[in-house]
Amino acid sequence: MANASQLLKGILEGCILKIILKKETYGYELYSSLKISGFDDLSEGTLYPLLIRLEKNGLLSSISRDSPLGPKRKYYSLTKLGEQEFLNFCSSWDKISKSVTKILGDDLND
Repeated sequence: MANASQLLKGILEGCILKIILKKETYGYELYSSLKISGFDDLSEGTLYPLLIRLEKNGLLSSISRDSPLGPKRKYYSLTKLGEQEFLNFCSSWDKISKSVTKILGDDLND
């Protein structure tokens, strides 16, 4: 599938927003949460540009804080716009996933 990476980016954005909605977090902690949740092929080179874009688009805000282990960490939180975007993602995901499940479910046994 040629556009699998584009599909993944859209899904990742929604998942990132959800994780950050639950609690303020920094990049590597977010990366670990995504890996534990099943995004095994995710690379840091994919995650950090997404975080930059989400912040640039006003969906995330960030603050640098000291780390107990090394350099400062950039902690991300959702803006009001980010919260609204997450709700929009959930609505779209619900509709799309129901449609895909309906189609794939019908064809699996044919």
